[in-house]
Amino acid sequence: MRYCSALAVLATSTFLATAGPAPATELEVTHWWTSGGEAAAVAEFAKAFDATGNHWVDGAIAGSGSTARPIMISRITGGDPMGATQFNHGRQAEELVQAGLMRDLTDLATKEKWTEVIRPKSLLDSCTLDGKIYCVPVNIHSWQWLWLSNKAFETAGVPIPKNWDEFVAAAPALEKAGIVPFAQGGQAWQVNNTFAVLMLAIGGKDLFQKVYGDKDDTVAAGPEVAKVFKAADDARRLSKSANVQEWNQATAMVINGKAGGQIMGDWAQGEFQLAGKVAGTDYTCLPGLGINPTLATGGDAFYFPLQKDEAKAKAQEVLASTLLDPKTQVAFNLKKGSVPVRGDVDLNAANDCMKKGIDILGKGDIVSWTDQLVSQDTQKQFEDLFSEFFATAMTTEDAQERFAKIVATAD
Repeated sequence: MRYCSALAVLATSTFLATAGPAPATELEVTHWWTSGGEAAAVAEFAKAFDATGNHWVDGAIAGSGSTARPIMISRITGGDPMGATQFNHGRQAEELVQAGLMRDLTDLATKEKWTEVIRPKSLLDSCTLDGKIYCVPVNIHSWQWLWLSNKAFETAGVPIPKNWDEFVAAAPALEKAGIVPFAQGGQAWQVNNTFAVLMLAIGGKDLFQKVYGDKDDTVAAGPEVAKVFKAADDARRLSKSANVQEWNQATAMVINGKAGGQIMGDWAQGEFQLAGKVAGTDYTCLPGLGINPTLATGGDAFYFPLQKDEAKAKAQEVLASTLLDPKTQVAFNLKKGSVPVRGDVDLNAANDCMKKGIDILGKGDIVSWTDQLVSQDTQKQFEDLFSEFFATAMTTEDAQERFAKIVATAD
């Protein structure tokens, strides 16, 4: 992935040229970005779209994606489509596309040469079905981060850990100081992804691919995955007194020094920035949990449900262009904590953690994430399993047995 600092690139973009003078059109955009950092980021999209002479009508849905997606899908299938809607790029909107309910963006993508500027290629591949492009990827989000409170470890009188093993070893000192070692939100999507992050960090790329990509249930039931379940058991034990549900509540515990660390995607940076915290000074980030610096190229994308109103259809095209405008990409992603999907933008303003992510992506140390590898039905089964695992005294042996059975029937 190539990131250049030539400001001329930003000044000479042709992405907004497709807009042209046109009467203002209101376009409702649904998404689940409702935390403080997320709201600040999405405001950059709204501002850029409004600057085209149209108007972004914000359709934020409180809660996580797992709460918002059924509402979005119900509206689209029920004949009340919004102008545009967020999904994670991957397979979440696959059935909607197959049902003919989403707009084909191939002509626009060809005109604006998306295949030449969107990096890595897998992002646009995740928007493509039967050779046609149906979504606009807007960021590269990676789940594989351990966020640490420098204040918490200073209070506990122990060095800031350099990896997951050191983090677990430091837990007794944190607990003695009255600090929750590990801030884990209780929602199913969070605990499921914590496990997947541990799988990639501890097991490595090959094991991760065999389990989630190849759906190898023999490997899923084997000794290497048993090590991952041991780490998940540590995470469960260290988070037992966290008592939070939302991810940003867990992040706030780290920000305020009430918890030592949290496994969460790079969007957590938006919360640290909003709180005025400085990467490397107030908090530390460990990509790949400090064990295996590999990142997934997941993230967010916008799909455009078919519209009967011609003006709204035209506004959809303007919005699609605006989302990929270089200036808009930089403004949004700096506040979101994610990395732009364009490989030709200026990221001199990136902080320490974002630069770590850019470096890893540039080296090609990447994998496709679970949203891209398994269906939503399989994902839901994983979520149910790990929600129960983190909330109960289920043994690691029983959990692994159930996990392997899900992998055996995964699609």
